[in-house]
Amino acid sequence: MKRALDFLLAFLLSGILLLPIIVVGILVRITSRGPALYWSERVGKSNKIFLMPKFRTMRINTPAVATHLLDNPKQYLTPIGTFLRKTSLDELPQLWSIIKGDMSFVGPRPALYNQDDLIALRTQNGVDFLLPGLTGWAQINGRDEIPISQKVSLDIEYMQKKSLMFDLKILFLTLVKVLRKEGVQH
Repeated sequence: MKRALDFLLAFLLSGILLLPIIVVGILVRITSRGPALYWSERVGKSNKIFLMPKFRTMRINTPAVATHLLDNPKQYLTPIGTFLRKTSLDELPQLWSIIKGDMSFVGPRPALYNQDDLIALRTQNGVDFLLPGLTGWAQINGRDEIPISQKVSLDIEYMQKKSLMFDLKILFLTLVKVLRKEGVQH
């Protein structure tokens, strides 16, 4: 049931948001060198690697690590990168990953392929069996501002409470956080 709802909602939103998606893609291309999309290697369900699209917010040749691990992340941001991240518009292409079945609207955020500590802790606690999400319980409870151990604790809590009503609550709270531009460091 969740997969069917994810597919239907992502398909409908892709149509509704087609114009903003095109506009953001064009803005990325004209404000910085390189493609509009960045395809990031991410860890999905059962630790399977998949390619997750995002609008590119970092300059070409930025190291492929979590932003908080960069010495000076601001030096790598494109002219509109900060805006795209604070508004979460960089996440719009992930509707494709939801349609494709690599992601859900709600679940643990997919780890980068090289976030070994996060992957190991999630695997140890069974979180790796969940489909990763565009948003999740950890995202609305701190996003980039909380340590990995706390993220995994929140992922475990989500796994234990998982239901349609809990997902709807998370989606609503995500919208509130995005509108307030909360929890984004860079």
